[in-house]
Amino acid sequence: MKLPRRKFLHLAAGVAALPVLSRIARAQAYPSRPVRIIVGFAAGGGNDIVARLIGQWLSEHLGQPFVVETDPALAATSPPKPS
Repeated sequence: MKLPRRKFLHLAAGVAALPVLSRIARAQAYPSRPVRIIVGFAAGGGNDIVARLIGQWLSEHLGQPFVVETDPALAATSPPKPS
């Protein structure tokens, strides 16, 4: 396969620019904000307690803050069951 000179120079310039671009385009540490766990049941119930225990365990092991939020309105958004 014969490669034209112009095409070769474009490829060489692209390869030379890759290390520079990789230093500029670094990703942020994930996650950069606290992780939210949303529980669709009332606070103080069994689901809330389990979610808080899991959030605490994840915070200890992953070193990121986990926040548990309860929203009982989410439990009511499921469609009604057919009779």
